[in-house]
Amino acid sequence: MPMFPLGTVLFPHALLPLHVFEPRYRLMTQRVLRGEGEFGVVLIERGSEVGGGDTRFGVGTVARVVRAQELPDGGYALATVGMRRIRVERWLSDDPFPQAEVTDLEEAASDPDGSRRARAVEAFAAVCDLHRRIDPRLPEPPEIDRAAVQASYEIAALAPIGPLDAQRVLEVADAGDRLDLLAELLDDHGRMLRAANPHD
Repeated sequence: MPMFPLGTVLFPHALLPLHVFEPRYRLMTQRVLRGEGEFGVVLIERGSEVGGGDTRFGVGTVARVVRAQELPDGGYALATVGMRRIRVERWLSDDPFPQAEVTDLEEAASDPDGSRRARAVEAFAAVCDLHRRIDPRLPEPPEIDRAAVQASYEIAALAPIGPLDAQRVLEVADAGDRLDLLAELLDDHGRMLRAANPHD
């Protein structure tokens, strides 16, 4: 599968706009658009998106191109959506662009009564409320899906967490465990916000 290492984590069901300007990724985009319209996105562990020589995490997400526009300079503006989690089994040559052998990862959801989802939604709503007290212009948080797997990815994509924490969330195999981790991360973020803004 063609692979696009990035400085951000893509979750299933989340949207990811991309500006493709590097020659190797322009070529990759052309191949992807002629084929099934999919490529893998993985987080860069060390290094840069530009120029290669990076170290990459082994769990990522398949991105599907839903809209593509070729730009006057030969680059591309892409709108993509995350489809499913993958594990990189083996990296292949980066010539002419990064490629890897990948396998799809199973999805499990140990949240039979919805309590783990409810806990994560509560933590997410509390953080959103804190942010809106600091900046009232921020919009209300969206409704979160009732299904545990979908809910875990929706919260993960919206949560104010850094890329390394996002990667930890992505790597969790079970949606219930993923929701628990998100609740912990959101609680930590809420405590930091309250400490930084004691009067809000």
